Amino acid sequence: MTIKILPETIASQIAAGEVVERPASAVKELIENAIDAGASTISVETSEAGKRLIAVADNGSGIPAEELPLAMARHATSKLQSAEDLFAIHTLGFRGEALASIGSVARLTLTSKPEAQQAGYLIRVDGGVVGAVGPVPAPTGSEVRVEDLFFNVPARMKFLKSDSTENRQITGLVTRYALAYPHIRWTLVQDQRLVFKTSGSGSQMEILQELFGAQDSKQLLPITFTDREIRVNGFISNLSLNRSNRKDITFFVNGRWVQDAALTAAVIKAYNTLLMVGRYPVAALFIELPAGQVDVNVHPSKSEVRFRDSDQVFSALQRAIRRGLLAYSPVPELRPANLWGRQANHDESGTVFGPSGFAGAWGDASTAPQAAQPQSYLPLERLPLLRLIGQVAATYLIAEGPDGLYLIDQHAAHERVLFDQLMTQYHAAAVPTQALVQPVAVEFPAEKALILSQQLPGLRKLGFEVEDFGPNAFLVRSVPAVFAAGDPQAVLQALVEDFEEDEEPLAAEIEAKIAGRVCKRLAVKAGKILSESEQKALLLNLEASQSPRTCPHGRPTMIHLSAALLERQFGRTGAI
Repeated sequence: MTIKILPETIASQIAAGEVVERPASAVKELIENAIDAGASTISVETSEAGKRLIAVADNGSGIPAEELPLAMARHATSKLQSAEDLFAIHTLGFRGEALASIGSVARLTLTSKPEAQQAGYLIRVDGGVVGAVGPVPAPTGSEVRVEDLFFNVPARMKFLKSDSTENRQITGLVTRYALAYPHIRWTLVQDQRLVFKTSGSGSQMEILQELFGAQDSKQLLPITFTDREIRVNGFISNLSLNRSNRKDITFFVNGRWVQDAALTAAVIKAYNTLLMVGRYPVAALFIELPAGQVDVNVHPSKSEVRFRDSDQVFSALQRAIRRGLLAYSPVPELRPANLWGRQANHDESGTVFGPSGFAGAWGDASTAPQAAQPQSYLPLERLPLLRLIGQVAATYLIAEGPDGLYLIDQHAAHERVLFDQLMTQYHAAAVPTQALVQPVAVEFPAEKALILSQQLPGLRKLGFEVEDFGPNAFLVRSVPAVFAAGDPQAVLQALVEDFEEDEEPLAAEIEAKIAGRVCKRLAVKAGKILSESEQKALLLNLEASQSPRTCPHGRPTMIHLSAALLERQFGRTGAI
């Protein structure tokens, strides 16, 4: 085939693919330009998750009229003067690609007015075609409007996620930059709805409440640590605040939001042995070091960095976190009575247990169902009749069957029982509900509120009546009867926490996934001492399940020790 030079429009669209991967990428480039311009107010507005409109306005220094056409050209920037400047970058932007890349795949309008200029001037770029400059009334600063993103590359639209997911990306981006620059007044409006707003007072705690919620932000510990030229400061979570994923670990390096697997690993290692396996801390950490010690010119998106001495950075990060945890963690108090004596009849999920059975899950054990309805959609081997022996370590039940011993994880088993009951009722289209005497209002950070909003239809099908109750707030009016004694706020928190960032289950699976997450949160926890009647009720309902050997997430509920294995271990059949 003949070698040809690509037309400028195609070359621009290819280059734009590295900079503008999704609407949030365009928002990132534009707000970084606004920060570099010295803005004290930045407002972001989107429509249809940024596909129809992205508008970013600021009161920064602006661009002179005669430089507007140059600003639309590729590799045109005011932030670099020589090749040496690449090794000591002090600004967020420097490549001179943002406006040109966005303009090549959208309809872009830039209006700008420096303070010394009498009027504002406007320039348009339509799919890479730059228009003329014209005067318009405008306040000091700049406004960039990006309309019909990817209109000329429709194939890119197929790779975007749902509007809810793309909105969460934008919300997470803006709130994190607000945390790094709390002296700036930030406003975020999505589809004409105010999502996020700050006062610009410089208080990071104000932003933390928006990012993590009022309750969680109270459990964050401020840290400051200096090691030679490296300074680490920010916030880490105490041991009681943790997540099921790494999403809430945020890093800024010299004021730039970066996503670095090695830095994340350093944080997780600092919490090693302090958190359960599969649980991760919450952290917002700011790393400052000389500009010459970090390379930000790794990828056009500028979200990756490389350190000249990575070991020193990771070591400083780990020591900063570990020292913070030791400084804030109280000396544990040993309470032997709680190890063997009767504990209070409440577990951490809010489920209440009566003296004779699981009140939160089945009511009194004397009225517990003797057998759940068979479920053809849960095909697994049934359990034989079991005889309860007792509980060990306040975590496992020991039972005898006709073919040996069974060690049963009470939390995983209770998950299975609750899930079976709820899904049986769901498939029968008869989920009994319990109205709350007093509706419960629950508030979430903006990014997490979007996650919950996406799951409200599935919750309603499972018997939860949850409705919007103002910006980022929800009102719980009723719950499934099987969860009547549980904590509604814990249910919603479980959904927000466990749904992954880009997880979009098939419509046929969404209710089962929601049910699994809810049951995991409300099931009895390890460490809870159960009465004999509670243990018997749990075994009885587990025997009735057609999938008794795993919880809804696939974790085993039991270990079977056959009589033959026991005989071999005790040497009754010869040498071990």
